[in-house]
Amino acid sequence: MSRPTATFASVAAQEAASPPRPQHLLGVFPTYAGAEEVVDRLSDKGFLVEHMRIVGNGLRSVEYVTGRMTTRRAAQAGAASGAWFGMLFGLLFGMFSTGTSWLVVLLASTTVGAAWGTAFGFLAQYATRGRRDFASVKGLQADEYAVYVDSKRADEAIRLSGRL
Repeated sequence: MSRPTATFASVAAQEAASPPRPQHLLGVFPTYAGAEEVVDRLSDKGFLVEHMRIVGNGLRSVEYVTGRMTTRRAAQAGAASGAWFGMLFGLLFGMFSTGTSWLVVLLASTTVGAAWGTAFGFLAQYATRGRRDFASVKGLQADEYAVYVDSKRADEAIRLSGRL
């Protein structure tokens, strides 16, 4: 029998309603991968990782610029995403077609999706009037990552991780 997994929202709601639990600092790492490795190692040894936290300190928002965005590039990206969306509808509608007509439905819906995607991509970029002529990906970074464990389970975590 499998155990149900809790969602982030349900865990956050439970923690907001309960008093804060005392935490023990296991270690501080310069990268998320280092903190993640400790939690993963403890998980592999059977430790209940539900009692752990990875806390990023010194958070900042970072935006990586991936290239110039022109109306042409926006139209091409719109065409690609529109074609995928149209293909999905074509596959769904094609299931109810007989013979080779499913192929016609698939091609037509992909073409119509690409055309609408092209138009919307172009118009969306054109509407910015040059205020944002670049594409980017946003993310969060921290200066350091601290790994905490509930104080009641700290001795076990320290023993299993091989750290003092």
